[in-house]
Parts: sequence; structure tokens; C-alpha cells
Amino acid sequence: MSDETTEVAPAEARGALRDPGERLALVVLWSAEEPGHVGEVLLVPPRGAPVELGRGTPGLVRQRPGQNRAAAPLESRRISRRQLRVQGLGGRLQVENLGRCALLVRGVATTQAVVEPGELLEIEGQLLLLCARRPAVLPAARGQAAEGAWGVADADGVVGESPAAWALRDQLGFIGPRAGHVLVLGRSGTGKELAARALHRASPRAAGPFVARNAATIPESLMDAELFGHTRNYPNAGMPERPGLVGEADGGTLFLDEIGELPVALQAHLLRLMDGGEYQRLGEARTRRADLRLVAATNRPRDSLKSDVLARFRHVIELPDLDARREDVPLLIRHLLGRAAAEDAEVAGFLEGGYPRLAPDLVAALVLHPLPLQVRELDALLWRCLAVSRGDTVERAPDLAVPAVAEEALVDPGDVTEEALRAALAECEGVQEKAWRILGLNSRYQLRRLLRKYGIQG
Repeated sequence: MSDETTEVAPAEARGALRDPGERLALVVLWSAEEPGHVGEVLLVPPRGAPVELGRGTPGLVRQRPGQNRAAAPLESRRISRRQLRVQGLGGRLQVENLGRCALLVRGVATTQAVVEPGELLEIEGQLLLLCARRPAVLPAARGQAAEGAWGVADADGVVGESPAAWALRDQLGFIGPRAGHVLVLGRSGTGKELAARALHRASPRAAGPFVARNAATIPESLMDAELFGHTRNYPNAGMPERPGLVGEADGGTLFLDEIGELPVALQAHLLRLMDGGEYQRLGEARTRRADLRLVAATNRPRDSLKSDVLARFRHVIELPDLDARREDVPLLIRHLLGRAAAEDAEVAGFLEGGYPRLAPDLVAALVLHPLPLQVRELDALLWRCLAVSRGDTVERAPDLAVPAVAEEALVDPGDVTEEALRAALAECEGVQEKAWRILGLNSRYQLRRLLRKYGIQG
């Protein structure tokens, strides 16, 4: 793999794209013979000349902060040298099959199709691709973002090559070395403790202890004892001295998960600790001081926290859920199966050279499947599939369907102005088949009605 930066021309803004620096791209989700390409992208200009994907054709890149690194071309001889031609149509991609392998879109073989972000297409038996929005170049890292080998967990345990995964690494690298308490927001299963440990490792307290506790499991009557500890013989004779979570975390990081589950009255017990590290053990008159950073996490809204507690968190990190980084699901599958294979020889039989052998419809099903419990649910679904797989390839469980992708809302023809219509026609040099797609219309017939409405010769 070359580390040479691939130059990408600035995007020309279109209403269907969210940002002038945004591209539509095809992301490799699965490769029958070259799994090392998973996560790489083919960036497509929003307008202008088409790009091609095929054997020996340059174009795939590995996006890392601040640069697009040219990836090795596809080498499988089953893929034609000119397999796909891809052209941007504003917020969609027009894909034309040029090669001998069939192109499947929505499960149907076709020679040409228009795909929306979130849709999958397959070069039959060889590649599975996702249409996705990507920045032309990932923003340069502001902090010490962990960067490791392509497609595997970094030093902090974060898996993924999507923009959302790199934005998370950037936040962890920026906030980690800086002072101040941190609130981590995210749905259950998004990796809140993983983020807390990454912050600890990047902080000046990395050599100190990391103490973790689920705040929701602390009984209300024992809150102060659990947090701050108690002296010897308190509350009963013979009781040993107990340092509490705060004492154990002195010099390091205290991670309180599910802090939003604490009643507001109990949250107030944290205020003095967060202000200056002051606390008092039960049964002890003197005030102690702990040098620690509090990292708290919740899957509830911010307003579930007491306002003055919330105000004491200098930093807030919002963890992306899998809906925001579907292209990372195949890399997470590899990570989860690799971890399982380290302890289970039978699972190891599904891996070759560190890469899992996966059926393409399994990858499609898991990429599109709703995952409300995030990585935990993905792991459980994988085990369901392992249980029914008899060969050396992980197959899709019969009850795991490939969900249909909901199409994005189309443009109301009544909202298309004469100026927009003329601009679209000019852009595609009068080719109506392209113009109606650029405008987001439902069909060429809607375009023709608009042409008649505005008195434009077709």
C-alpha cells in the first residue's frame, strides 16, 4: 500500500449533498478473494466525468485524517479490468456494469442503476459495495488520535475507518490529555467504558488507577459509603476501613457509568468532589482531597442530569451509534470473530489469514439490520449465524432477513423552479434521462410535464 496522498478536487455544492466538501462514494463491505480491501472507498465527483472500478484500475483509497492514501488495485481475475462505471448525479450515483460479472442491485441483475446513499450493490460473487456520503478528505486530527493498521482495532480498542469513527478518535485524542471532567453520551453498547479507558490512557493520570462502577447499581442508602468510604468501626464495631471509589481512584480516573440513573438528590453528592476533589469519609470529621478525573456516562438525555452537575463537565463526547457508521459493521464483524476465535478453535476454522470467510448476504443483512443494542446485538446475531454454519464460511441464519432500504424522499415536482430545471438540463447537456435523476424526480414523465409547464423545448 502506498502512503502517497491522492489529490481530490474540491466538490461543487449541490442541494442534494450536505456539504461542499462532501462526495458520494462506494465503500467496499466484502470481497470474496481480497478481504484486505474492506473499508476502502471509491470517491465519485458530484458531477463531471465518471470514474471506473475494475481489476488493476487505480481509484480505491484508504481515508485517514488529512489525506487519502492510494490503495492497491483489485487483483482478482474474476473481476473485469473495466467492471463498473460510476457517475455522480447530485445526491445519487448512476452505476453501469461493463464487466462479465453480473451487477446486482436490490437483489436484481441489471446493467445500469441509480443508487441512493445507504443502498447496497454487488458484483456477483466478488464484491459487496455500499453507497455512502463521505468527505472528500477526512479532517486533519487536532489531537493525538490513535492510528494503527488498516481495519483493525487501534490502541484504544476503537474499530472502524468511517468518518464517525475518526471523529471519535479525534475527540478522544484531543480531550484525553486535557484537564476537566468528561461526560460521555451514547446508546447502550456504543462503547462508553472503552471511551473512558481511552481518555484515561491519554491523560497525565495514565499511570494511576482506573476505577469503574455502574452508578445505577449503587443502593441509595449506601451511596456515600460506596463513593467516599468509611472509617474503621463505622457504622458497627469490627468494620474495616474502606477507602470508597473516590479513595481508590485518587491519582487516576473514576468512571461512573449510567450516571443518569442516579436520582437528582444523589447527583448533588458529587458537587464538592467535582469542584475541588473534596470529600468526607463516613465516621470521619476531617475533609479529604482526591486528585482524580471523573468520567461519567449515560444513555439518557443530558437533561437527566442535575443542571449544576452537568455544568461541571468541561467536556462532552457523544458516541456514534452503528446507524451513523454502517460501513464499519464488516470491520466489527472481523474484530468480534477474531476475538471469539482466540478462545474457540471451532470459530477459528472460519478465519483465514486473520480474515473471516463470510457469505455476502450475511454481510448485507448485518449492515442493514436494525441494531438498537449496537455491538452487543451484532455479536449475538453473529453467534446465531455461527450456530447454523456447517462449512468453513459463516452463513446467514435463515431467520435473519436482508432488510429493504427505504428510499429517500423524492422531490415534489411542484417545488422544481424553472431556473433549477434549466440548470439541470444545461449540466447534462440536454440529456433528459440524466436531468430527471439530477433533479430528484420520480420519472422522466414528471420531467416532460415540467418542460411543458415552463414552455421549454425538450
